[in-house]
Amino acid sequence: MNTPQTISAPELQRWLEQGSPLQLVDVREDQELELARLPHPVLHLPLSRSADWLGELPRTLARDRPIVVLCHAGIRSWQFASWLIDQQGYDQVWNLSGGTEAWSLEVDPSVPRY
Repeated sequence: MNTPQTISAPELQRWLEQGSPLQLVDVREDQELELARLPHPVLHLPLSRSADWLGELPRTLARDRPIVVLCHAGIRSWQFASWLIDQQGYDQVWNLSGGTEAWSLEVDPSVPRY
């Protein structure tokens, strides 16, 4: 089984500041996204509603740009990132270690913790 690479919140912030052509994918639920958002555009793919977006995934996620997956603590995003690699054949996939919690603590305290 191939596993996603891990990226820390400060590393992700550097990538974003440098203008890296990332695809940020947030797999949290709607209410979580309302509670705490990163101040960057994300593709919202809530795992509980995968039936709604799964068929569009090949058209939604580019294979030629890095994908960084995030959730609240980094567990659901790790699972989704692993699935993208193993089941969908994506190869440039990172997991935000510690999720939005780490982002709030290490990068931007204005993003609420929950």
